[in-house]
Amino acid sequence: MRIARPVLSRRHRPAVLAACSFLAACSFFLASILMAGPSDGQAKPASPVPAASPAAGASPAPPASPVAPASGPRIAVDPPSFDFGRTLPEKAVAREFSIRNFGDQDLVIENVTTSCGCTVAESLTKTVVKPGGSQPLRVTLTTPAHPGAITKSVMVRSNDPARPLLEIKLKTTVAAETR
Repeated sequence: MRIARPVLSRRHRPAVLAACSFLAACSFFLASILMAGPSDGQAKPASPVPAASPAAGASPAPPASPVAPASGPRIAVDPPSFDFGRTLPEKAVAREFSIRNFGDQDLVIENVTTSCGCTVAESLTKTVVKPGGSQPLRVTLTTPAHPGAITKSVMVRSNDPARPLLEIKLKTTVAAETR
């Protein structure tokens, strides 16, 4: 009769046990972070308090008024960042962003710059965005020849007093070319 040998030799067992212990510690650490919730420095919202029912014969409270637009010009971009995922080396990838004005005054886009020459933001058709309006911004990123993760930025300077410089992040991972 033949006896089966263990899968792991005695020589490899300590390394495997150490790796298992490390993975168990990492999973415990990640679980504790996930259970704690977001750590952005903001307080968690309190649980909602049920509204008191109006007294007999009393009229209900009027509905809340809609949110008024922010005072002055206010810039927003949709999406605020974009990840192209895995891309090939030396290829151009493009994305169109929407610059919006959610304020109550005209938003003036003063200039648009990029973090390097491999990122191009096409010139805007108009530099003034009316309240409630939007303006498309097409950005093209040419990937480098070498593989790896890259992050580039597009900066939009405007007359928004709360956010005069808006940064749009572009990410991609350049894959190694296989032959």
